[in-house]
Amino acid sequence: MDPSIQIRLPIEGMTCASCVARVEKALKAVPGVMGAEVNLATETATVMLAASARPQSLVEAVHKAGYEARLGPAPLAPATDRSWWPVAAGAVLSLPLLLPMVIQPLGVAWSLPGWVQLLLATPVQFVLGARFYRAGWKALLARTGNMDLLVALGTSAAYGLSVYTLIRHWGHGMAHYYFEASAVVITLVLLGKWLEGRAKRQTTEAIRALQALRPERARVRRDGREVELPLEALAVGDAIVVRPAERIAADGKVLEGRTHVDESLITGESLPVAKGPEDRVTGGSMNGEGLIVVRATAVGAQSVLARIIELVESAQAHKAPIQRLVDRVSAVFVPVVVAIAAATFLAWGLAAGQWEQALLNAVAVLVIACPCALGLATPAAVMAGTGVAAKYGVLIKDAEALEIAHGVRVVAFDKTGTLTLGRPTLVVLEAADGDRAAALALAAAVQSGSEHPLAKAVVAAAKKEALPVPVAEEVTVAPGRGVQAKVGGRRLAVGSSRWMQELGVDTSPLDERRVAVERQGQTASWLADLSGAPRIIALLGIGDELKPEAAEAVAELARRHIETVMLTGDSRVVADAIAARVGIHSVRAEILPEDKARVMQELRQGHGVVAMVGDGINDAPALAAADIGFAMGSGTDAAMHAAGVTLMRGDPRLVAAAIDISRRTYAKIRQNLFWAFVYNVVGIPLAALGLLNPVVAGAAMALSSVSVVTNALLLKRWKPGA
Repeated sequence: MDPSIQIRLPIEGMTCASCVARVEKALKAVPGVMGAEVNLATETATVMLAASARPQSLVEAVHKAGYEARLGPAPLAPATDRSWWPVAAGAVLSLPLLLPMVIQPLGVAWSLPGWVQLLLATPVQFVLGARFYRAGWKALLARTGNMDLLVALGTSAAYGLSVYTLIRHWGHGMAHYYFEASAVVITLVLLGKWLEGRAKRQTTEAIRALQALRPERARVRRDGREVELPLEALAVGDAIVVRPAERIAADGKVLEGRTHVDESLITGESLPVAKGPEDRVTGGSMNGEGLIVVRATAVGAQSVLARIIELVESAQAHKAPIQRLVDRVSAVFVPVVVAIAAATFLAWGLAAGQWEQALLNAVAVLVIACPCALGLATPAAVMAGTGVAAKYGVLIKDAEALEIAHGVRVVAFDKTGTLTLGRPTLVVLEAADGDRAAALALAAAVQSGSEHPLAKAVVAAAKKEALPVPVAEEVTVAPGRGVQAKVGGRRLAVGSSRWMQELGVDTSPLDERRVAVERQGQTASWLADLSGAPRIIALLGIGDELKPEAAEAVAELARRHIETVMLTGDSRVVADAIAARVGIHSVRAEILPEDKARVMQELRQGHGVVAMVGDGINDAPALAAADIGFAMGSGTDAAMHAAGVTLMRGDPRLVAAAIDISRRTYAKIRQNLFWAFVYNVVGIPLAALGLLNPVVAGAAMALSSVSVVTNALLLKRWKPGA
């Protein structure tokens, strides 16, 4: 199978959902394209392309469809916009045309001469409105339609009727013209697009804020002196000097100095975090009061900040599943509207003989129809929701994860590193023969080949006591069970009580002590000699403190009527003790990593949508098997890759926060789609019945898309726990 690559193309010229459908159709027709998604709000296309295919063919396909595209990163919309002048020019030229309509209810009958109205309306129609003609013509060439075509047809009809009337009645007194309809509609649509653009720029503030965290240069120690380098020149291993109030240029570990670091824009942590030698720091965070030297461990695209930006961009670029309904509607929207306008014109003209009124009603139908509101309803809410979530340390991988999370009914928590701090320490070591030091040295030798937190606790204890640790050979890891190794010619094993039973090891000499250890919430592990007849060497009791926020996180989920379950490979006694302290009533203990995926299926059948929260490699299968996975940012890359949501601070309270922003975002999507559909379902018939003049219809069209984006922007006020 041909490997694929993902390409993101900036697309220029799209104005509505019909444009999105046309660009997607054009891209999917390119040989080698495996999938394509186009986002109106971000004005980008995300394409999965076979590695053997030609990327330039994508640009050519988009151009043939009537739009512009280019290879390379999509430029972020600038924070400020100077494209207001067409709106201002349109307003200056249109207001004199609109004034007679405003003062007529006051009993003042006044209007400009026809030739003056022609002079005012013509530049609006053909200069300021040229964009609608260009885009509409391209749509016609592609045998489709879009919002621009509707505006061009509607305003051209009103303008043409006015010119016809002017010529017909030239020199025969005053006649009624419709120049104000064409000019004001174009001005209002331009105003709407400008306001829409301003609102859309606000949805990208999260990305813009994250990108602004990257310093342009870094101060590095090389060859005994400090030199300034551009960020692109940094390499792993560089010693970066960070002065007070400077941003840290790359991920790394502190070599020298002590300080407090503000990580709020990256992790959502509101308070500065104390940092000293060997502490990890994240590129983009702000150094506090002290000068520090940081050894770079990740730079460029491998940094945490780069990955965060990539996740947020990915979430904002992909479609939510609910968008499929919109895509089906938008595919036929413009042709249906044109057909309704034609039927309106013929019905009024043939039935009443009022051809001028018939034309105006048809114009109103064309103008009030707003496919852009449908196109923006979902992506605007997704962009706002994922953006504000990222601000508080909740990274949502894609729109599908956002949509799924709103329906979560049960949350399954891993124990170690998720509900606990993930920094276990050896609390108890009881040797069967009384030689504690020898037993600890042997256990550390076996565990030195494992990356499990419990193993690290044993190794750390041996180092702390400065014990000589022998070299282990033939190390084999049994996931969820323990580790075997050959030490000094002896086959040794360190692992759980369950594994000891499977290996035929008699643990009865220390079973009573094991029960006491587990009742205190400590994990019991055994060191056994498998050479000859299996026998117990020592019992190890390893403790891990609960996260201070764990109980609050469970309580918050309970308040939202979400059930919680704890999944752990630990013994039933330990699991029950920990669960009781945090308020979890359902516990699945003594389960292997591969069994967690099966438990996910069982929970799904009994409860509905299931979420899994974990941090380790052993949690990856369960995170992938759940309807949606929540990975702790402090955990492994494997866990974060398998999860749909990453919690940057490793704070379990963010699970409830992620579900909350998901529910609020989904509610905004539903609100936006409801009003977008209702607007068109109600507005088009009213226009067809002659109850709306083109000016009012134009104002309604302009405001419809603006209102959808503005409603989505209300999500920016969200805060966790609010």
